[in-house]
Amino acid sequence: MPSSGGRHRLSRRTKIATAALGLAIAGGALAIATTFGDPGAANAASGGQAAVGQISCPDVASKLPAIPAQAQAEVQRNLDLLNTQIAEANNRLKTTVGQGGPNFVQNAILGPLADKRKSTIDRIAISIGRRAEKPQGLDGLATCSVGGQAGAGAAPAAPAAPAQGTGGKGNAGQNGNTGNAAAGQISCPDVASKLPAIPAQAQAEVQRNLQLLDTQIAEANNRLVTSAGEGGANFVQNAILGPLEDKRVATINRIATAIGRNAAKPQGLDALAPCSR
Repeated sequence: MPSSGGRHRLSRRTKIATAALGLAIAGGALAIATTFGDPGAANAASGGQAAVGQISCPDVASKLPAIPAQAQAEVQRNLDLLNTQIAEANNRLKTTVGQGGPNFVQNAILGPLADKRKSTIDRIAISIGRRAEKPQGLDGLATCSVGGQAGAGAAPAAPAAPAQGTGGKGNAGQNGNTGNAAAGQISCPDVASKLPAIPAQAQAEVQRNLQLLDTQIAEANNRLVTSAGEGGANFVQNAILGPLEDKRVATINRIATAIGRNAAKPQGLDALAPCSR
């Protein structure tokens, strides 16, 4: 039977071990709190200094010129959307910890966020430009980073891949926008064939944006090839098709606006933005 001295020594050892365990747990909790920071720090506005582990984006509202009264409601709606986009990206950052490879955050969260912000910022600029001088250079505010780290912004655009197909409606271009794309490629609705007569004053701008639609499809197809095996079951939708749709919405809107300056603005073209694989 252990002596009272043995029990005393055992009790001391137990207390020391318990204290050490408590310090370790406290240290781990502190490390976790430091990693994730204040969960609301980056969601309040489209910018500011986000805590480590959160997404930080440049402020847009402070870079805008005076907003015409007729454009204020639309501009505010899109500024609110920028906030929502950041909140959604922050939520995905937390819920996908450990997923994908080393470039997962860039490819599946920051890249798509930059594409969404570009489209939203473009709508803001267009809205102001209808009533006053259109602000320039706002696209530079689209790129975000994690924890304010430099160089963690949107990935550079992939080099355009050659269109797959054999001409006519099978080309990845405005002559069909891949209505009959080969298996494993991205297929988008044709835009050019859905347009009304294009005023002479708008033809150059419309053609430039139709070509941009081609480039967007080629880039998305290239990314489809180079990112094979990345991410989870929804990677293609979230990281390729979703951002492509946002780009197409903005480009198609510019086409409609260009026509609308000199004739009746075509309606319902947004339905041509979604693509499929």
